[in-house]
Amino acid sequence: MRRFFVEEIPSQGGTLVIRNSEARHIIRVLRMKVGDRLILMDRNGTRFQSRIESVRSHEVTVFLEEALPSPPESPVEIVLCQALLKARAMDLVIQKASELGVHKVLPFASERTVVQADHDKPSARIRHWREIAVNASKQSNRARPPHVALPCSLSALIEQWKDKSALKVILWEDEKSRDLKSLLRGAAPLTTIVGITGPEGGFDAEEVDMVRQGGFSPVSLGDRILRAETAAITLLAILQYEWGDLSRAA
Repeated sequence: MRRFFVEEIPSQGGTLVIRNSEARHIIRVLRMKVGDRLILMDRNGTRFQSRIESVRSHEVTVFLEEALPSPPESPVEIVLCQALLKARAMDLVIQKASELGVHKVLPFASERTVVQADHDKPSARIRHWREIAVNASKQSNRARPPHVALPCSLSALIEQWKDKSALKVILWEDEKSRDLKSLLRGAAPLTTIVGITGPEGGFDAEEVDMVRQGGFSPVSLGDRILRAETAAITLLAILQYEWGDLSRAA
């Protein structure tokens, strides 16, 4: 049964009107009709099996038939702090991060970011990223999409997490003494992991020193130099494999 996203589903049931892109997809792409059933999900993890009651030019009215259980989320809350990348690479990171169960995506600008944060008009880009997160979450059957935050500076990001309890790491290709594998297997699992991944040009040493002073541990992924988007996706997959839900519960 196909899944669709709305901002909020009334817990008492009843009817609900679907508008905007989800309605267009139902009407124009899938050509669903009165009587067809679908699953609605919202940001709170609420789910309902629903039946289409009416279809108009720009909206679909459904009857909420039955509340459904939400699929379990990862036991570890992963926060991906991603340096701003070029459009396609950033879209890919947000899509795959959403599929891999990340809790939040925090974009930031650093010294070598090619794409700088647009503080005057960020709304269109944020809406685009959040739509990608929603679509990827529907496809991967997540309980809810991750939150994609407004871009900030690297220093503001570090200050935000300075005094919070979490395993905090930054991927740095010049780190020679510690890799992610040994760090994870030598530490007691925590409920929150914050990972920082860099831009296309990587981090400079001064930035890494600032991040280290903020409580983050620099780690490498081995000798290969990965593209920025590959490094972010690899980080998330490893974290979910080691501490998260990339397994079938017994």
